Amino acid sequence: MRKLTEPQQSLGNLDAEAAARIIVAATDVALVMDADGTIRDVAFGTNDIPLDSDSKWVGQSWSDIVTSESRPKVEALLKDAADDAAPRWRQLNHPASGGADVPILYSAVRTGRRGRVVALGRDLRTMSSLQQSLMDAQRSMEREYSRLRHAETRYRLLFQLASEAVLIINASTMKVVEANPTAMRLLNEGGKRIAAARTFPYGFDADGLRTVQAQLATLKASGRAEDVVVRSADGQTRHVVSVSLFRHEAEAFCLVRLLPLHGDPRAAVVTPAQSRLLQVVERLPDGLIVTDLGGKILTANMAFLDLAQLGSEEQARGELLSRWLGRPGVDLEVLLSNLRQHGSVRMFSTEVRGQFGSTTKVEISAVSVPDGDPPCLGFTVRNASHLGESRSTAELPRSIEHFTELIGRVPLKDLVRDTTDVIERLCIEAALELTNDNRASAAEMLGLSRQSLYVKLRRYGLSDEHESDESEPADRST
Repeated sequence: MRKLTEPQQSLGNLDAEAAARIIVAATDVALVMDADGTIRDVAFGTNDIPLDSDSKWVGQSWSDIVTSESRPKVEALLKDAADDAAPRWRQLNHPASGGADVPILYSAVRTGRRGRVVALGRDLRTMSSLQQSLMDAQRSMEREYSRLRHAETRYRLLFQLASEAVLIINASTMKVVEANPTAMRLLNEGGKRIAAARTFPYGFDADGLRTVQAQLATLKASGRAEDVVVRSADGQTRHVVSVSLFRHEAEAFCLVRLLPLHGDPRAAVVTPAQSRLLQVVERLPDGLIVTDLGGKILTANMAFLDLAQLGSEEQARGELLSRWLGRPGVDLEVLLSNLRQHGSVRMFSTEVRGQFGSTTKVEISAVSVPDGDPPCLGFTVRNASHLGESRSTAELPRSIEHFTELIGRVPLKDLVRDTTDVIERLCIEAALELTNDNRASAAEMLGLSRQSLYVKLRRYGLSDEHESDESEPADRST
């Protein structure tokens, strides 16, 4: 603390009014009291302090307007002022009628010949709010840190006890960042330091090293890579190698899983018959797609890629099949609903929309394979653009079951129109049969004029073109 060296010269004849203005300007709360702490005057430097009015404070003791725990501090401030000791700042809390206590930082000095004491106060609500926010943030960080620590503990435990060999590889340097004990045993590593010092891949024969290197290159280029089967360096064990890519703190890592193949080593090898079948499926002129149960594409042959105007299977893999079907969100849902109910769908009419805007009319047949590993759905897509728009009456609904099958394949207005035509034709044929082909009687039985009946007969191909019409006007009510 440093005092003014020559206050009389620097301040001049400072009167009481000027001193009052300085006090109000320099503080938020100012109290003028007797030596015993009785308040004689009050001033507020701001209007937003939620305290009782100064008229209620005048005449009261300073100890009466603070909370109980602040009263010893009031006595200490008055004592320091009486002893002319160096001013000390102490926080006092004032009770507020409408909420939390108001913290004020006070310092008291004795002034004047009558032993008056002036208490200068600073509003601490902003600092208190910041302190409370800091404490809340610290508690939140502690809770989050505890949650992360528990999650890391669970991850470490799972990572160490997992029976599957797992390695984490830095995608940039291909250095092993971490390897669980199963992976170290499988790759004949002596310890974690040795594993972490190695560049992956290692532990496989020459062909296996090249295969895994190509797999990792594909993973880094496209984000996905197929599983591969490789042989260990000693030639005794075959491994299925699965890789996936993830990012952490702006750095890419590869998660490598190794699954040893036990038993017959030929179990993971495709037989010649299966190889021929796969080649045939790949070269089929009809599109073939395999999806998961939600409709996400797992694999697709070249014919479908041509219909969808895709350059590679990677562009389709992982996408919903509905992205290329005619009515997004509708056709696929109809197909999935029928597959769940019946297990298969035949000749579902729709369109395939190409990546660059082309549309092709197709017919889709599908089957559900719920017992697969994993369960999947298969779709064949046949180009139906050569078929005409007209449909034979054999495609029209002949029963409730047939009608249900057509829903989703044929628009509602076409179903209603074609079904009406079928019923109308059947009624006319029945009336002609009942009247022994007497057109006049049949017209009367059906409630039609004879000319209307002749028009409908020609429409449905039930009369010769040269048959003459009656002169009666057609009954347009039908």
